[in-house]
Amino acid sequence: MKALIIGATGATGKDLLDILLKDEDYAEIVIFVRRPGGITHPKLIEIVTNFDQLEDISGHIQGDVLFSCIGTTRKEAGSRKKQWHIHLEIPLEYTAIAKRNGIPKIVLLSAYGASATSNVFYSRMKGELEEGIAGLAFEQHTIFRPGLLLRDGSDRAGERISEGLLCLFNSLGLFWKFQPLPTAVLAEKLAKAPKVLTGGQHLIELDKIFEF
Repeated sequence: MKALIIGATGATGKDLLDILLKDEDYAEIVIFVRRPGGITHPKLIEIVTNFDQLEDISGHIQGDVLFSCIGTTRKEAGSRKKQWHIHLEIPLEYTAIAKRNGIPKIVLLSAYGASATSNVFYSRMKGELEEGIAGLAFEQHTIFRPGLLLRDGSDRAGERISEGLLCLFNSLGLFWKFQPLPTAVLAEKLAKAPKVLTGGQHLIELDKIFEF
């Protein structure tokens, strides 16, 4: 298969890229990045992209499966408006081009609690993205909704505190549904989905990801 990744420079995206490069079922991987990453591999094609002008690279959006892992924190984005643009508007435009170009499968990294009707900004943003992509009617459409992710070398204080509390509760036999998920494990599940799932839409919630 030929796989495309948007968000390949994020924590989960990096792990996914590493897995796909080693997976014999994926013959070619195309990543779309803001600047060159310096990675070289016989299977890898890197497209330097202005994500505000996606039509300029639409001819490169061709393949068998699209992995959408793009995202950022509000702090990194600089404002809610910019975070909304990165999390919602960019992937929606990109996936619309992918659908137009005949890509049959999409794997979307969403989040626990995603709902277009949520009063929580982040959850509503993710929910509207899910609904927008669902409306494109890909032949196979898989959504992963993880909870807290364990990122190697994370410098986000909130994540470290939440991780510590959840690990403590888990050690007491509590909140197993919300146990922290390493990005490498999540990436393995993302890579597996297009190979084993049938057509149609599949929603994999956080308590089912470890089992998938």
